[in-house]
Amino acid sequence: MEESIKALSEFCKETLHLKDVDIRSYSPLALAYIGDGVYELIIRTKVMNHGSTQVNNMHKKSAKLVNAGTQAEIIRRLMEENDLTEEEITVYKRGRNAKSVTTAKHATMADYRTATGFEALCGYLYLKGDINRLITMVGKGLERIGELE
Repeated sequence: MEESIKALSEFCKETLHLKDVDIRSYSPLALAYIGDGVYELIIRTKVMNHGSTQVNNMHKKSAKLVNAGTQAEIIRRLMEENDLTEEEITVYKRGRNAKSVTTAKHATMADYRTATGFEALCGYLYLKGDINRLITMVGKGLERIGELE
Protein backbone atom coordinates (compact mmCIF):
# COMPACT_ATOMS: atom_id res chain seq x y z
CA MET A 1 0.00 0.00 0.00
CA GLU A 2 2.82 2.40 0.83
CA GLU A 3 4.14 2.01 -2.73
CA SER A 4 0.76 3.04 -4.19
CA ILE A 5 0.65 6.10 -1.92
CA LYS A 6 4.12 7.13 -3.09
CA ALA A 7 3.12 6.50 -6.71
CA LEU A 8 0.01 8.66 -6.28
CA SER A 9 2.08 11.39 -4.68
CA GLU A 10 4.58 11.35 -7.55
CA PHE A 11 1.76 11.31 -10.12
CA CYS A 12 0.17 14.38 -8.48
CA LYS A 13 3.53 16.13 -8.33
CA GLU A 14 4.18 15.57 -12.03
CA THR A 15 0.65 16.16 -13.32
CA LEU A 16 -0.03 19.27 -11.26
CA HIS A 17 3.52 20.63 -11.70
CA LEU A 18 4.06 20.83 -7.95
CA LYS A 19 7.40 22.17 -6.82
CA ASP A 20 9.36 20.92 -3.85
CA VAL A 21 8.57 23.04 -0.81
CA ASP A 22 10.02 22.77 2.67
CA ILE A 23 6.89 22.13 4.74
CA ARG A 24 8.53 23.82 7.72
CA SER A 25 8.19 27.08 5.77
CA TYR A 26 4.39 26.92 5.88
CA SER A 27 2.60 28.83 8.60
CA PRO A 28 0.62 26.76 11.10
CA LEU A 29 -2.60 28.22 9.66
CA ALA A 30 -1.59 27.17 6.14
CA LEU A 31 -1.01 23.65 7.46
CA ALA A 32 -4.43 23.77 9.15
CA TYR A 33 -6.01 24.92 5.87
CA ILE A 34 -4.86 21.82 3.97
CA GLY A 35 -5.30 19.63 7.05
CA ASP A 36 -8.97 20.58 7.32
CA GLY A 37 -9.59 19.33 3.78
CA VAL A 38 -7.55 16.17 4.22
CA TYR A 39 -9.27 15.28 7.50
CA GLU A 40 -12.69 15.86 5.94
CA LEU A 41 -11.80 13.58 3.02
CA ILE A 42 -10.74 10.83 5.47
CA ILE A 43 -14.02 11.21 7.39
CA ARG A 44 -16.13 11.23 4.22
CA THR A 45 -14.33 8.09 3.07
CA LYS A 46 -15.16 6.44 6.40
CA VAL A 47 -18.81 7.56 6.28
CA MET A 48 -19.24 6.38 2.66
CA ASN A 49 -17.91 2.96 3.60
CA HIS A 50 -21.06 2.26 5.61
CA GLY A 51 -22.90 1.78 2.34
CA SER A 52 -25.03 3.83 0.06
CA THR A 53 -27.47 5.98 1.97
CA GLN A 54 -29.05 9.38 1.53
CA VAL A 55 -26.48 12.11 1.01
CA ASN A 56 -28.13 14.19 3.73
CA ASN A 57 -27.55 11.38 6.25
CA MET A 58 -23.92 11.07 5.18
CA HIS A 59 -23.50 14.82 5.52
CA LYS A 60 -24.95 14.81 9.06
CA LYS A 61 -22.61 12.00 10.15
CA SER A 62 -19.60 13.71 8.56
CA ALA A 63 -20.50 17.09 10.06
CA LYS A 64 -20.64 15.47 13.50
CA LEU A 65 -17.06 14.23 13.09
CA VAL A 66 -15.60 17.26 11.30
CA ASN A 67 -16.55 19.92 13.82
CA ALA A 68 -14.14 21.69 16.16
CA GLY A 69 -15.46 19.97 19.27
CA THR A 70 -14.90 16.48 17.89
CA GLN A 71 -11.48 17.36 16.46
CA ALA A 72 -10.47 18.85 19.82
CA GLU A 73 -11.62 15.71 21.62
CA ILE A 74 -9.64 13.51 19.23
CA ILE A 75 -6.37 15.38 19.75
CA ARG A 76 -6.88 15.53 23.51
CA ARG A 77 -7.35 11.77 23.66
CA LEU A 78 -4.29 11.19 21.47
CA MET A 79 -2.25 13.45 23.77
CA GLU A 80 -3.55 11.71 26.92
CA GLU A 81 -2.52 8.31 25.56
CA ASN A 82 0.90 9.58 24.42
CA ASP A 83 0.12 8.55 20.84
CA LEU A 84 2.03 11.46 19.28
CA THR A 85 5.73 11.87 18.66
CA GLU A 86 7.61 14.94 19.92
CA GLU A 87 7.68 16.31 16.37
CA GLU A 88 3.90 15.87 16.06
CA ILE A 89 3.27 17.54 19.43
CA THR A 90 5.39 20.50 18.32
CA VAL A 91 3.41 20.89 15.08
CA TYR A 92 0.11 20.56 16.97
CA LYS A 93 1.12 23.22 19.51
CA ARG A 94 2.23 25.61 16.76
CA GLY A 95 -1.19 25.26 15.16
CA ARG A 96 -3.05 25.56 18.45
CA ASN A 97 -1.17 28.71 19.40
CA ALA A 98 -1.46 30.41 15.99
CA LYS A 99 -3.38 33.67 16.01
CA SER A 100 -6.28 33.43 13.60
CA VAL A 101 -8.58 36.23 12.51
CA THR A 102 -11.37 33.66 12.23
CA THR A 103 -13.51 33.05 15.28
CA ALA A 104 -15.36 29.94 16.38
CA LYS A 105 -18.98 29.80 15.26
CA HIS A 106 -20.25 26.67 16.98
CA ALA A 107 -17.45 25.89 19.43
CA THR A 108 -15.67 27.36 22.38
CA MET A 109 -12.53 29.30 21.57
CA ALA A 110 -10.50 26.63 23.39
CA ASP A 111 -11.96 23.85 21.22
CA TYR A 112 -11.53 25.95 18.09
CA ARG A 113 -7.84 26.57 18.77
CA THR A 114 -7.26 22.94 19.78
CA ALA A 115 -8.97 21.81 16.58
CA THR A 116 -6.80 24.19 14.56
CA GLY A 117 -3.76 22.50 16.06
CA PHE A 118 -5.16 19.10 15.10
CA GLU A 119 -5.81 20.29 11.55
CA ALA A 120 -2.27 21.69 11.34
CA LEU A 121 -0.93 18.29 12.35
CA CYS A 122 -3.10 16.59 9.70
CA GLY A 123 -1.82 19.04 7.09
CA TYR A 124 1.77 18.54 8.16
CA LEU A 125 1.58 14.75 7.93
CA TYR A 126 -0.17 14.98 4.57
CA LEU A 127 2.38 17.37 3.06
CA LYS A 128 5.20 15.34 4.56
CA GLY A 129 3.82 12.39 2.62
CA ASP A 130 3.26 10.34 5.77
CA ILE A 131 -0.25 9.27 4.84
CA ASN A 132 0.04 6.00 6.76
CA ARG A 133 0.78 7.90 9.96
CA LEU A 134 -1.98 10.41 9.26
CA ILE A 135 -4.66 7.75 8.78
CA THR A 136 -3.36 5.71 11.72
CA MET A 137 -3.55 8.80 13.95
CA VAL A 138 -7.08 9.68 12.80
CA GLY A 139 -8.16 6.06 13.23
CA LYS A 140 -6.79 5.92 16.78
CA GLY A 141 -8.49 9.20 17.57
CA LEU A 142 -11.84 8.01 16.25
CA GLU A 143 -11.44 4.81 18.21
CA ARG A 144 -10.62 6.72 21.41
CA ILE A 145 -13.82 8.79 21.14
CA GLY A 146 -15.95 5.75 20.33
CA GLU A 147 -16.55 6.54 16.66
CA LEU A 148 -14.79 3.57 15.09
CA GLU A 149 -17.07 0.63 14.55
